Amino acid sequence: MLSQYLYISTAPTLPREEVEAILSASAQNNPVRGITGLLLFNGRNFLQLLEGEESEVAALMDTITADPRHSGVSVLDRRGIDQRACPDWAMKRVMIAESIASRREMLEQELPDNLDPDVRKMIVNFAVLN
Repeated sequence: MLSQYLYISTAPTLPREEVEAILSASAQNNPVRGITGLLLFNGRNFLQLLEGEESEVAALMDTITADPRHSGVSVLDRRGIDQRACPDWAMKRVMIAESIASRREMLEQELPDNLDPDVRKMIVNFAVLN
């Protein structure tokens, strides 16, 4: 059974290099575990979408929750899915435009077409918060 998790967390003091290290580790480890997804970081908070077999995603969520580089991990959405929204992304960093006005437009171009509308709305709303 495939599952999809969407969570947010707080990492206000995380340097850019650490974010890059997280993405690099994800790109290496996720394909082995059959996990795909995307990551947004606004300089203070992460929003991450994870997809894969339920047991693998649940185990990764345990690891993420225990990671001291961030806190306040909160699952916004968890659902069973028939197919992945991000099948080709081991972990894609979706960049958030500097201009709040252009964030929504930029995200709409970046996000996968077959993403559930409710999940898409949560991701876009996160990105336009700053």
